[in-house]
Amino acid sequence: MSIERLHSGSRMSQAVIHNGIVYLAGQVGAPGDDAASQTRAVLAQVDRLLAEAGTDKSRLLTAMIWLADMADFGAMNSVWEEWLGGAGAPTRATGEVRLATPDYKVEVIVTAALP
Repeated sequence: MSIERLHSGSRMSQAVIHNGIVYLAGQVGAPGDDAASQTRAVLAQVDRLLAEAGTDKSRLLTAMIWLADMADFGAMNSVWEEWLGGAGAPTRATGEVRLATPDYKVEVIVTAALP
């Protein structure tokens, strides 16, 4: 089976496609924005990368969401639920972690199936 990598650098790829599955790297928003704004930016990046890989959010399998502060859980969920549109929810885990910089509030990692 072939492995296709999108937007690869020396450290990581933004997406890897293998055996009908698209794996995205953790996506973060603009440092310093609030959690809702960062979530919107992250989900726009997810949409863009999934489209480039040949799929979309309706084919999500799983999501892992990291929050710098669980106090932002409601704000992130509000944006997440609007983005999903009430259908096709993937499995999901959300946890609180220290992200790469204190200016990041949300990081989202998803996997999706190709059509």
